[in-house]
Amino acid sequence: MLPLRHARFWRIADFALLVLVFLSALMPAVWFWDDKVKILSWFDNSDKFLHAVTFFLLAVWFAGQYRRPSYWRIAAGLMLFGCIIELCQLMVSYRMADWADIAANTAGIIIGLTVAIAGVGGWSLRIEDWYSARQTGTGID
Repeated sequence: MLPLRHARFWRIADFALLVLVFLSALMPAVWFWDDKVKILSWFDNSDKFLHAVTFFLLAVWFAGQYRRPSYWRIAAGLMLFGCIIELCQLMVSYRMADWADIAANTAGIIIGLTVAIAGVGGWSLRIEDWYSARQTGTGID
């Protein structure tokens, strides 16, 4: 982990974010009114895009708190998390597990870590520095 002043805050936020994603993945799909009427039928084929975006954001989130040599751990952990979600979706009757979801998750992770390597990684340390400078009045607003 990066030398963060508020590491406990970041750990709690990490846990809350993962719980939110997990619960969102297991709740009933909101775009179905019932079995015959689809409220958001245009969204049916966008599921893979949503998986990719979610795991892109998770990868960027965690890359903001860890050094580059740990990015492979982020990738492995998020891949495992995505597989656990798919296994849990097998256990509920109102969701479907799909190998294409795992592929979309993987694509999101790869793109997210690529963006992190390109310069976004470590963003949480920059936020802490900005916040600290703002609190002491030494930074530029």
